[in-house]
Amino acid sequence: MQVCATKSEFRRFLDDTRAAGRTVGLVPTMGALHAGHRSLMEAASAECDVVALTIFVNPLQFAPTEDLSKYPRPIERDLELAEAAGVGVVFTPTVEEMYPVPTATTVHLDGLTAPMEGAARPTHFDGVTTVVTKLFNIAGPCRAYFGEKDFQQLAVVRRMAADLDQPVEVVPSPIIREADGLAMSSRNIYLSIEDRAAALVLYRSLLAASELISAGERRASVVAAQLAADIASEPRAALEYAEVVDPLTLEPLDLLDVGTDVRLIVAARFATTRLLDNLGVRAS
Repeated sequence: MQVCATKSEFRRFLDDTRAAGRTVGLVPTMGALHAGHRSLMEAASAECDVVALTIFVNPLQFAPTEDLSKYPRPIERDLELAEAAGVGVVFTPTVEEMYPVPTATTVHLDGLTAPMEGAARPTHFDGVTTVVTKLFNIAGPCRAYFGEKDFQQLAVVRRMAADLDQPVEVVPSPIIREADGLAMSSRNIYLSIEDRAAALVLYRSLLAASELISAGERRASVVAAQLAADIASEPRAALEYAEVVDPLTLEPLDLLDVGTDVRLIVAARFATTRLLDNLGVRAS
């Protein structure tokens, strides 16, 4: 496994890979790798000749009040996990390498970035779209693997790649969960024992809302209200949002016609740790 610290090294490695007739699977991450990331690397390995992992904690997507300085950076452990997963090359740039001068250009996407995470973290998605565009430009033509846990981010990146004709196929991968249902996240390490147990309310509430739809409830407002109430019933959970949306446009739904694909999306804070989760459902 080769480790590249500079953009030029990483670009040259992948250009040489494609020149040799081999395909590239890109897995962009902020490190602190877990089984969810491993599933992305394994999916890329199964479908591409060379897996390219990026590890970069992007300051542009953190607000001043957020946990940039505390974000976990276990780089040696991450490199061991990457090599074990069959990664061929890892890009580990510094902030100075990615942003050698103050950023004067950002990438902004309208619409999809406005609700949910966009409302809660107004500068977040401009940071995401800007760094992902840079990574796509550096990596070149490839398949890029993103997890469905950050469902809004996945939708934003897919739309951005299509709108800008980026030579990248964005590939979604399912959420990986702990045995008790908690969605895997690098931020789970911040949870106290009590908050870790309380956080299970997210998945339980999503499943209950899914069952409500399966039982014939067609009013999205009723489903969203139950979802919110179930999470709010957990004293340690501070609900931020509970939405029933179209999985492509992320627009709130009204009536759930038979055969309609629905995405249930929630966010809540447990002490200082903010968690996201979501579940796809088809109205039947």
